[in-house]
Amino acid sequence: MQESEVIKILRNDLFFDQIALKKLRNFTNLLLSANQKYNFISKSTENEIWHRHILDSAQLTKYIPKNTLNIADFGSGAGFPGIILSIYDTKNKFHVKLYEKSPVKRLFLKKICKELNLKAEIKSNVYDSPIKVDLIVVRAFKKLSEIIKISRENCIDPHSLLILKGKKAKKEINEVSLGKKYSYKLLESITSNDSKIIQINAKK
Repeated sequence: MQESEVIKILRNDLFFDQIALKKLRNFTNLLLSANQKYNFISKSTENEIWHRHILDSAQLTKYIPKNTLNIADFGSGAGFPGIILSIYDTKNKFHVKLYEKSPVKRLFLKKICKELNLKAEIKSNVYDSPIKVDLIVVRAFKKLSEIIKISRENCIDPHSLLILKGKKAKKEINEVSLGKKYSYKLLESITSNDSKIIQINAKK
């Protein structure tokens, strides 16, 4: 899928405004430039960055629960999906925390937030302290069992999770003991027929 096709979907279906679309273009340019040195994303996906990375992350905007104020991105890496959600939120309806253990990636995320005037907050470790959050988003972080463990032990309020997974999503969810306080749905991804979004609601 070409950049122009993705932008059409972002504008018409996911409701990214012109300010957000401009920031996405700037972010993409900054990432591709930094990727020459740091390999933040696979070189083989650079030509598909708008489809493989931008749109894949942006589709989560459809499932952000109403009245969400605090979003935590576990293992943000180069900013997927947390930076994309922060860019989308041009009216500052929610606050995004980016959790990333790599100092190099945290430095890049800080640069992005400064360059694009984003209010996202960068954190180093999801295990450091209790997390106050309404929604957790995850892409290429840890196994589902570890994500659920962090949700149970570190998140102090009821919350939701949106987890981008590949074709083994159903197998992973079946292998995890969720318990009575967790319920889930498998949602279709718009970027791949094999991929899924695991939507989980956690009661406390």
